[in-house]
Amino acid sequence: MTESNKIPLAGSERAPLSGASLVGPTDPNQLVEVSVVLKQRRELKLEHLQGRTLSHEEFASTYGADPEHIARIHAFASAHNLTVVDSRHEIARRTIKLYGKVTDLEQAFGVTLNEYEHPGGKYRGRTGHIHLPVELSDIVQGVFGLDNRPQAKPHYRSRPLGGASDAAPANISYNPPQVAQLYNFPTGVTGAGQTIGIIELGGGFQQSDITNYFQSLGITPPTVTSVSVDGGTNSPTNPNSADGEVLLDIEVAGSVAPGANIVVYFAPNTDQGFQDAMSLAIHDSTNNPSAVSISWGGPESTWTTQSMQSMDQVAQEAAALGVTITVASGDNGSSDGVSDGSNNVDFPASSPNVLACGGTTLIASNTTPPTISSETVWNDGGNGGATGGGFSVQFSQPSYQSSLATSFPGQTGRGVPDVSGDADPDTGYNILVDGQQEVVGGTSAVAPLWAGLIALLNQQLNTRLGFINPLIYTLPEPNNGFNDITQGNNGAYSAGPGWDPCTGLGSPIGTTLATLLASPPAS
Repeated sequence: MTESNKIPLAGSERAPLSGASLVGPTDPNQLVEVSVVLKQRRELKLEHLQGRTLSHEEFASTYGADPEHIARIHAFASAHNLTVVDSRHEIARRTIKLYGKVTDLEQAFGVTLNEYEHPGGKYRGRTGHIHLPVELSDIVQGVFGLDNRPQAKPHYRSRPLGGASDAAPANISYNPPQVAQLYNFPTGVTGAGQTIGIIELGGGFQQSDITNYFQSLGITPPTVTSVSVDGGTNSPTNPNSADGEVLLDIEVAGSVAPGANIVVYFAPNTDQGFQDAMSLAIHDSTNNPSAVSISWGGPESTWTTQSMQSMDQVAQEAAALGVTITVASGDNGSSDGVSDGSNNVDFPASSPNVLACGGTTLIASNTTPPTISSETVWNDGGNGGATGGGFSVQFSQPSYQSSLATSFPGQTGRGVPDVSGDADPDTGYNILVDGQQEVVGGTSAVAPLWAGLIALLNQQLNTRLGFINPLIYTLPEPNNGFNDITQGNNGAYSAGPGWDPCTGLGSPIGTTLATLLASPPAS
């Protein structure tokens, strides 16, 4: 193809990681694979679907990549000595994988790649914008993989070896089914016929842990399938492993919805890996998950705009396909771990097309059966662990949160979280990791807890609830299916009646939600 002058790809600008030092140029002969994500052939607007769920085939033919646009990228690749890799899913996922030498990729995308040293590990990076020929600029959503810096962190917290923190009311822990009982998850259903997808950006599991854990609970171990994305694999007990995250997600989701199948999508911890894992899970017509749990993320300021926009678009596609995405809201309070004194929310929890999950401290009564004695905002006050929450600076307030304007005047961003659940390590979950019993919390536990609840509700209601945010925000208070959390804070924000930027609408009352969602109010 004949190329005109290149122009910057909007939203692709990168700067070196804080604390990184330049080592030198990347080997020009190093082989790298990148993902070029195309724009939808027709803009997807959920309101136009009027709640209708699309099949994978209908979505691909209506909103997938335009074949003519794909052909343009293929020609672009050929002109720059790049190889097109695995073209099976190009239309539905709008993703074209290109493979080639660094020197050819630098020329193709108008970038310079360098190696960096960073306390978090070495990475290949770029600064400034990616550049594209004018004739491609209007069809490309984003280009991922040139820069492979670590992108996200798992949002789980292990209880300190010494036991509960000074702020803890007691040394308490629960098996996940006990938490489900406290939240009145529907009984008589198991999630049978449902598949829960879990996205992991590191770590892995050993089958022996899963077998032993579920047998200890008297539950038949679920079928757990691993899917490799961009070379990511089930890799337990590796250095800097995130095994605790992986096992927490599987054991929580699998034990509260023991009849559901579990599919774990393992990807590298990069923006490319995260983007591709989300896209593959949502468009996986083989495993066909109805809920996808994500316990990884990072402050919005650490992402490129192209990443956030592209992943939000995938989340919107999930809604069209009837897939509910549950996402941990972060474990570092209203700052989200940013040290400049500002308030920040975590992405992808801040996407307006996902169910963002915040955290509470959950105390059960000493009765039979136990009930909730108290539930407050998770904020340990000492070790820095607290539920994430606040207002997005990337995404505007969605229509389903329009009532927030009255309670939070002047806030125009998407409010996080939507819902909550037990996340305090001091009232945490008993799990088995690499053969060791641990008590773990963090909002990482809440995302798979809600994914399990969605699987139960889907089975009971014989539907795919999909994008439930517009539904749950219209449920009439006070009997709206949520335990309203009104005590505690996450730093800058305090809990109060109704929605708040600590625990959202509150923690679930599962049986009430099942009843209300069976006949949702007219919008």
